[in-house]
Amino acid sequence: MNPDLQSKLTLWRRHLHANPGLTLDEGETAAFVVEKLRELGVTEIETGIGGHGVVATLRRAASGAGGNRSVGLRADMDALPIQELDETLPHRSRKPGVMHACGHDGHTTALLGAAALLLEDQAWSGTVRLVFQPAEEGGGGARHMIRDGLFQRFPMDRIFGWHNWPGLAAGHIAIHDKAVMAAGARFEIIFEGHAGHAALPHMTRDPMLGAGHAIVALQSIVARGVDPLESAVVSVTIAEAGSAGNQISSRARLHGTARWLDEAVGDLIETRMREIAHGIAAAFGLTASVEFRRGVPVTANHPAERETAAAAAASVTTARRDLPPAMTGEDFSWFLNEVPGAFVWIGNGPADGGRELHHPAYDFNDDVLPVASSYLAAVAKRALGED
Repeated sequence: MNPDLQSKLTLWRRHLHANPGLTLDEGETAAFVVEKLRELGVTEIETGIGGHGVVATLRRAASGAGGNRSVGLRADMDALPIQELDETLPHRSRKPGVMHACGHDGHTTALLGAAALLLEDQAWSGTVRLVFQPAEEGGGGARHMIRDGLFQRFPMDRIFGWHNWPGLAAGHIAIHDKAVMAAGARFEIIFEGHAGHAALPHMTRDPMLGAGHAIVALQSIVARGVDPLESAVVSVTIAEAGSAGNQISSRARLHGTARWLDEAVGDLIETRMREIAHGIAAAFGLTASVEFRRGVPVTANHPAERETAAAAAASVTTARRDLPPAMTGEDFSWFLNEVPGAFVWIGNGPADGGRELHHPAYDFNDDVLPVASSYLAAVAKRALGED
């Protein structure tokens, strides 16, 4: 990448960091993306896809393997409801309580950089779709774009995405054989009992007793129900009951999250959670209700596209095939359920001192932009040109 383009991308990334758009409120970011695409010379741009989504199309007609093929490259655009900690950062967020703590400003900028590289490069033919996705951070952005006809209106044979990864050496690219990131669910368990005076417990049915047993028993799902060679997490994160210190409440609520890397394990977790809750309720004279709200599915690479991504990565930088998946979720998984594709991690450098994802002092590493843009351009060209 030439130094002028790298400097331009750094300025764009820092502008986005200073002007973040919260999930479902990415209109300003989308407008910036459109402005820069036009500046680069992109003319085929559609906006308002699944909310504030933007899809730009690059076409180059020619004879050869890729002439009739299409490939998608995706970047997410939204920020998080987190107050930025570093007040000395020159490009710190100008919006109180909102910041790019996950690096989507870098993802968006890298895709703009890939567009610039592809426009300059004559050694490809076919169609490249640049997908700038809103609402990745729990807002259902991928599904909204799909429901808005993303793959019908902008056909793609394959799709590729990435996420920056603190803890992986800056600019190195990690490719996973199958699962990259986990599926997840939010759960809520409510125990209903009979309220009364705390000094007369025999006249009550205490939902706190049931909730306490459930907190312990839910840990048996992973410890004793899931194959030790599989990965799963069940965490109770909120427990609520009562409003007076001398009253036994009529209701107790548990809330938490579950994660898994195999959909069969997710089914097992849900089944066992319902059995535990209702069994405890029966034992203590309570009633129980369980809501198990599934979120994103497992982000799992398709075999052929995984190898395409690995070859493209190796042509640009150091490629890693030895990293385990993470239990975090990623809604790019919805795209992978529609068309074949692959998702990689690109190292952001050390993950200490506030450089972790979702930390209030996080800042994307601008030195990664040339690698990320070059990888996206390379994987698009390779996908279009493969037999």
